[in-house]
Amino acid sequence: MKTRSKTTPSLLKRVLRKALSAGEQATAILYLLKWLVICVLVGVLAGSASAFFLVALAWVTDYREAHTGVIWLLPLGGLAIGLLYHHYGGRATRGNNLLLEEIQRPREVVPFRMAPLVLLGTLVTHLFGGSAGREGTAVQMGGTIADQFTYVFRLRPRDRKMLIIAGISAGFASLFGTPLAGAVFGLEVFILGRLRYEALLPSFLAAVIADYVCLAWGVGHTHFAIPFVPEVTPAGIAYTLLVGAVFGLTGMAFAKSTHFFTAQFQQRIAYAPLRPLLGGAVVAVTVWAIGTTKYVGLGIPTILESFELAQPWYTAFVKILLTAFTLGAGFKGGEVTPLFYTGATLGSALSQVVPLPMALLAGMGFVAVFSGATNTPLTCTIMAIELFGAESSVFMALACVTAYLFSGHSGIYGSQIVGSPKFLFFGREKGRNLTAVATARRKKK
Repeated sequence: MKTRSKTTPSLLKRVLRKALSAGEQATAILYLLKWLVICVLVGVLAGSASAFFLVALAWVTDYREAHTGVIWLLPLGGLAIGLLYHHYGGRATRGNNLLLEEIQRPREVVPFRMAPLVLLGTLVTHLFGGSAGREGTAVQMGGTIADQFTYVFRLRPRDRKMLIIAGISAGFASLFGTPLAGAVFGLEVFILGRLRYEALLPSFLAAVIADYVCLAWGVGHTHFAIPFVPEVTPAGIAYTLLVGAVFGLTGMAFAKSTHFFTAQFQQRIAYAPLRPLLGGAVVAVTVWAIGTTKYVGLGIPTILESFELAQPWYTAFVKILLTAFTLGAGFKGGEVTPLFYTGATLGSALSQVVPLPMALLAGMGFVAVFSGATNTPLTCTIMAIELFGAESSVFMALACVTAYLFSGHSGIYGSQIVGSPKFLFFGREKGRNLTAVATARRKKK
């Protein structure tokens, strides 16, 4: 009998070769099937994780509002978070920036412990009254869960990049109930001014599946309404560009404030666990002095109120300071919902001087401040359509793009790389990340 040669191609290899020789469509079918399997796994797990997180977050928020005295325990909660990350965090302390860095230059798989650490840290932050968001948690859980399949499917670095993008998209989409915006966010967030088109299919598949799974668990999302959208006129366009610039500058202020407080805590307090301990004490005293919990946690009730009642002009800036201080001290969460809060309340306040409907201005601020702080104008435009309807799309798009331009080369994600400079004047900053850009500009002064 003839023995089978070790060099004989396996059945799978022969099938693949025949498919490749059959043409582009056959290759596309194999590519689709491959990513469908992977994205179903990623979408189910990320969507389920987001569903659990949203339910848990609602519970701790309700408990805090019913027992406001727990805010005095914020320093101890901060110490617990600081000790956990100090002793067990490792590379996970990099958070969202670690995911962006692994997409740009793949090195090693994101440690799985980042998912439970950020989940627990965020819940503790919100339970005791820190001012933070939730996007960072969902994105980190989605990206971390997805990256573990690198081992399972033995993916190459090129495919691993797309896998992390799919995880980020799944986390974002399922958290906010915006599958299209979530898909584009994963493609747009890691490099300023560019999109990763080869990851289109994995990103959209994972986002849609994760959103479906989150809803299948019976977890809903906040709904917003803009009852009246005026016709597009030259005056309306001019006012939209004006407020878009204001929103962009506000997004820049939010990002710079967060980086400023982070740097101050790192420079002045060497032992990391003490940073959230002392920071938590300051936040707790501040909330007691203000006499309201309006500025802590997510602030969803205030966001909804901004579409109906004009907010004081200072509301947005108090939220910026409290959130930047909370996150800078080392508490966990995210920046996006506080950005929504900042933009919606600022837009609502501007309705007193800008002749556009209050709800429309609140909606524009909601997405445009986010656009300026994250450098994701396409994501924010699509999100506006998903949340508010297509009727306001012209106003939303103009506000988001203008905010993107006016925020400059700054943002909440320091690892974002400048792929296409916003202005030719800053062409030399191409290829650098935003942290390096900020450092270089400081040295020139």
